[in-house]
Amino acid sequence: MKVLVINAGSSSLKYQLYNMETEEVLASGRVERIGMDSSIVTHEPPGKPDVTQVSEILDHVTAVKKVVDMLIHPEHGVVKSMEEIDAVGHRVVHGGEVFKSSALVTADVKQEIRKLFDLAPLHNPAHMMGISAVEANMPNVPQVVVFDTAFHQSMPNTSYLYPIPKVLYRRHKVRRYGFHGTSHQYVSQQAADFLGKPLESLKMISCHIGNGASCTAILDGKSFDTSMGMTPLEGLMMGTRSGDLDPAIVPYVMNKEDLTLNEVNSMLNKHSGMLAISGISSDMREIVEAMGEGDTNAKLAFDMYTYRVRKYIGAYAAAMNGVDIILFTAGVGENSNVLRKAVCEGISFLGVELDEERNNVRSKEVRQISTDTSRVKVLVVPTNEELLIARDTYTIVKGDSK
Repeated sequence: MKVLVINAGSSSLKYQLYNMETEEVLASGRVERIGMDSSIVTHEPPGKPDVTQVSEILDHVTAVKKVVDMLIHPEHGVVKSMEEIDAVGHRVVHGGEVFKSSALVTADVKQEIRKLFDLAPLHNPAHMMGISAVEANMPNVPQVVVFDTAFHQSMPNTSYLYPIPKVLYRRHKVRRYGFHGTSHQYVSQQAADFLGKPLESLKMISCHIGNGASCTAILDGKSFDTSMGMTPLEGLMMGTRSGDLDPAIVPYVMNKEDLTLNEVNSMLNKHSGMLAISGISSDMREIVEAMGEGDTNAKLAFDMYTYRVRKYIGAYAAAMNGVDIILFTAGVGENSNVLRKAVCEGISFLGVELDEERNNVRSKEVRQISTDTSRVKVLVVPTNEELLIARDTYTIVKGDSK
């Protein structure tokens, strides 16, 4: 079976085509600047030259048609016809309380996703455009939706409820949902497999550290608590997001600076975090480089960032009454040995012993960076959310066809 995985944004679309017999990526690519006359299509078939085209792509329907055309192209395509694509899996950011697992796309499922637009106004409408575009181009191909929030639906109410009037939860579903669920789910299983231990027997803290970042406490293979909240703004300090702050700051700053709700929302999501403190960049690589050159603001941003990661690790170790594994994943977590060292050196009280030589090794494989005698194992686990989406799609479609 061949599964096409799509991650549709409001003006972009990423894709990967998998052969599920071997889980090999047959092709990947992206469509950027959808809605413009200078849209860019990048197609990357392994073993063949990459292809880049610039053309007018005004909507997602045309974008998906471009993707299919690339995949079946006689020169740089990887399948002979569209009929070889057996299923399509979509990443959907918000599944609310309705979706506790991935689901086959039906009229009812689409209706429920639309009801969740208010909870993810920047993401879910774009995902629906991707689903509709596939329907228009591949009407007989089954589609599956895989939700970022589904993994966290196992959280107890002590973790997901906020201490505010419960009527807000009953009426408007104001609660913690958490995100990066597909990543946390994938890497936790990879970590258990690497150590040869049942996932259900472990207490694990997964640190997904990228431009967006979250920590998740994983108890007995299930999400027990997670740092992102009703939206991806809560939790860790991030590239441009503030993370945790006193909620009274919002009305105070709005009043003092005469800001609108949209302006303060933009400030907290796009102009805060490392970008705000460093005054340089939201990119960890540039922050570390500037820090090495003696930039005090870059050093402050880095120290604040790693301090908050340590705080969450400590809190989740307490919440689970212990921890067996701490893992780092995503762009920064997988590649920044400087960040991992700063975090690990500050949690030695948990029994973490970092092996600096192992920490300095770059690899695309799962690896241990703690010493062999470390009571808590520390791993670097490359994430692969697209593969998890492909696996869920394969399982659901295969089961539905029986």
